[in-house]
Amino acid sequence: MLSPSQNSIKKAFSRVALVGKYQADGMQERLKDLAGLLAEQGCEVFIEAFTASHLNLTAYPTRTVEEFAGAINLAVVLGGDGTMLGIGRQLAGSEVPLVGINMGRLGYMTDIPIQNVQAILPQIIAGEYEADARTLLDAVVLRNGKAINHALALNDVVVNRSGISGMVELAVRVNNSFMYNQRSDGLIVSTPTGSTAYALSAGGPILHPRVAGILLAPIAPHSLSNRPIVLPQDIVVSIEVVDGREVIVNFDMQSQTNLQSGDIIEVRQSEKTITLLHPRGHSDYKTLREKLHWNEYPSTF
Repeated sequence: MLSPSQNSIKKAFSRVALVGKYQADGMQERLKDLAGLLAEQGCEVFIEAFTASHLNLTAYPTRTVEEFAGAINLAVVLGGDGTMLGIGRQLAGSEVPLVGINMGRLGYMTDIPIQNVQAILPQIIAGEYEADARTLLDAVVLRNGKAINHALALNDVVVNRSGISGMVELAVRVNNSFMYNQRSDGLIVSTPTGSTAYALSAGGPILHPRVAGILLAPIAPHSLSNRPIVLPQDIVVSIEVVDGREVIVNFDMQSQTNLQSGDIIEVRQSEKTITLLHPRGHSDYKTLREKLHWNEYPSTF
């Protein structure tokens, strides 16, 4: 019996780009193996330009992330959730879906273990997957009424003090309606995706990815009555720095802006989204069980 040719293999994605956490040990060989696997599925394989240059990968053509839209059908990210956050922000609104492959600990977004990729990735290429749309936050930093920074965040926008300064005082408004003045170590504005990140450690609730909301979670507030709150997705949160030294605002903890008293950070849901692809049968609850050790006794972990 003749084997099917590469062109006859059913595939939902024909032009696939690989993105890797180039600092990780063994990344070059891992990406070569993935590229070979994709080529066997009949895909045209590209390596993200930054990844290729750092790992000296020359066997496949390269594309910058800015060139993905319209040229790439699927981005396969090999690394961890931090790698996925970075590439997700850059691809937001491009309609290029992402698949996350983790090399060690299970990730919330990079949920395909590297040891299972040989079986799972061909299924996704063939169209056997579950799509998961994620929202982002759009943040503008205003100083004297002028924008000094504009950034997206897939997880969260965090206004906080430095490690050696005292509390920061923030005035928070929602749709121009005063909510409260808060003295604390900071304030987290989170997407549902980010609710399992920093906001969770600050006592915030876990939001299912399909919940349409924005989470505010104070960091070590001076008043115990300052509690996390989930707001509608169509609001604008305005955070003014009233007082504090060495105050900063972080975007997904991967970029930041130094703040001054009087600066205002306006945060709203972005019009841009990203799409994550998961294997058939993917369960957010299973991921939470495995990450948070639900149904286990403390002595077992």
